[in-house]
Amino acid sequence: MLHSGKNSNLKYYLRSYLREYTPKVFSQMRLKGLLIQMDERADKDYILQRVDYYCKLQRDSVFDGNTWEKKAVRLCDQRITGQKTYYFDSMEYARYFNQDLRWILDEGDKPYVAPEPAIVKNRPLVDNNQNSVLLNMDKNRHFLFVDDKKEWRDKQDIAIFRGDLGPRKENRDVFMKRWIGHPMVDAASTNRSEEHPEWQKEKMTIGEHLDYKFIMSLEGNDVASNLKWVMSSNSIAVTPRHTQETWFMEGKLIPNYHYIEIKDDFSDLEERLIYYIEHPEEAEAIIQHAHEWVDQFCDKKRERLISLLVLKKYFEITNQDS
Repeated sequence: MLHSGKNSNLKYYLRSYLREYTPKVFSQMRLKGLLIQMDERADKDYILQRVDYYCKLQRDSVFDGNTWEKKAVRLCDQRITGQKTYYFDSMEYARYFNQDLRWILDEGDKPYVAPEPAIVKNRPLVDNNQNSVLLNMDKNRHFLFVDDKKEWRDKQDIAIFRGDLGPRKENRDVFMKRWIGHPMVDAASTNRSEEHPEWQKEKMTIGEHLDYKFIMSLEGNDVASNLKWVMSSNSIAVTPRHTQETWFMEGKLIPNYHYIEIKDDFSDLEERLIYYIEHPEEAEAIIQHAHEWVDQFCDKKRERLISLLVLKKYFEITNQDS
């Protein structure tokens, strides 16, 4: 009721500030023991695959070392970023390491590849994006999963969309212009459009979204923030092919296996919705595959270990003179 089904910001900040004022030496004393656990894990190969996916840097990676040196800061000198969640979520794991190690922490939504090796929340799905090293940042907002009790067949045969419009979200304007008012699409903006003020409606809770078979998951400044909870629900995410990815590894999602893919101009939306309404077994298979994808992120101890290994690899490659 207080936060529309989303994670509590109050709990997040209380926990983050408590961690911030706890001496880092306690975490550093635990690092070796946590990393040793890798040798005992049956999923060791899986963990290393994810580490290498997030951090594509190699020992022989070529980057401008002089420029990196100028931009990089010691962990102990890292200031709280303008968007505090990026600082708190990265320092949750960086606190385990020697605080004289250096990094570039690139906060915010970045539609481009980092020019020098940097820790980022998102990166574009393009070749040679190895300088953008992914860590799970802004996760209180993005990493949200739901327990949906309503079966897909009992939901409305409609695609729901609620989201901000504006700069860097032109795709959403295209969607609205094409589908606003269509009987199979309930679409509205949650902020005022100067050109189309009539598009605006009040925000909906996550629970209200779950009354619909299909939920539009459209990229904004980077990835769509609702994709994770939609894929954990018994509704289906509908979106064009992803152009950005985060810790959720959107680049590895399979179209029409984990979500319903539509054309970039949204022209085939009605056709795709009708197809899955008429083929409910295929729709339910997508939901099952989406749940299986989400499940891999629910082991908190493993997620911590992967995060630590990503940073360890980043520090080993970039701090070779330290």
